[in-house]
Amino acid sequence: MYEVELKVRADHERAREALLSAGADPLGTVRQVDTYYEPPYRDFAATDEAFRVRREHVHGDTTAKITYKGPKIDATSKTREEHETTVADGETADAIFRGLGFEPVATVEKERHQYALREFTVTLDDVADLGAFLEVETDVETEADIEAAREAATALLGDLGLDPEDQIRTSYLGLLLDNEP
Repeated sequence: MYEVELKVRADHERAREALLSAGADPLGTVRQVDTYYEPPYRDFAATDEAFRVRREHVHGDTTAKITYKGPKIDATSKTREEHETTVADGETADAIFRGLGFEPVATVEKERHQYALREFTVTLDDVADLGAFLEVETDVETEADIEAAREAATALLGDLGLDPEDQIRTSYLGLLLDNEP
């Protein structure tokens, strides 16, 4: 599975108006707390990989997922191979990873307002210590499907009044680590 994603900074009020005018369906709001880990055997910052435990909080319920993201596979988007699964207990997953020598690097907290538009999930993200962003993303099965999905995502950004040239390829984790003193 490949996640095709474009991200820009965005004024959420204007973006929300554009989304609703374009016929987007609100999917709800979720609070996510992502703890990222570094393995003892290689430097994920150098290899452009990510491994995390995500805790999602919706209406008083919490679910946990573990995710591995491979290196970005192109120079024009945040497209990468991704594997994710739900786990019964985020705290136990954290204990297992620490026991295996994985060290927590940072925690990224965000509130996400999600919309469905065309084949995409469009998310208005309020990221702690970073600000407001808009992400357009979809999953595709094969590498052959990536280019068409990326072109459609780029067109969607334009349709929402956003400049695809303003795309940010750095992850929230990378942006957060870049802001540390």
